[in-house]
Formats: sequence, C-alpha cells, structure tokens
Amino acid sequence: MASGWARDGAIQDQIDASVNDAVQYARSNLISGASAELCDECDEKIPQARRLALPGVRYCISCQAELEGLPSNSNAFNRRGSKDSQLR
Repeated sequence: MASGWARDGAIQDQIDASVNDAVQYARSNLISGASAELCDECDEKIPQARRLALPGVRYCISCQAELEGLPSNSNAFNRRGSKDSQLR
C-alpha cells in the first residue's frame, strides 16, 4: 500500500529498525560475569538455580523485587470492579 511520498515497505523498515534498536538496547543491559553467592543487600545465600539462570546476579529474589519496586506478593482482587458493575 502506498502512503504518500514514502516508498512501499518504508513503514515496515521503520518498524524493523525500532525492534532492532530495542533488542540491541536490551542486550547491552544484560548482566554478565560471575554471580555472587551471597546477596549484596542482605547477605543471604542466593540459590544455585537463580545463579545459574541469571549469570551475574547480585541480589536474592526478595531484595531484587524491592529494588525494582515490584510487589512482594500480588493481590488477585480486582479493586475497580467488573465491567458489568460499572455499566449499572
């Protein structure tokens, strides 16, 4: 499909370039190197499975979640209510 003055396929080229840039950015931010055996924050032992899954890990799961601002346990309740209750 033609889109004004752009050549055919120009939009797909922009999408591909954006995806490639995002992948390159993500790869550059990957942690690498030796994993710590003890958490840098609380000095608890980091499980072997976590150290193998994430090379270069420095924190235990609970400290990592706290540093990233993630909730430690999720709440399964929908506080906003269902769509049906909003329509009444």
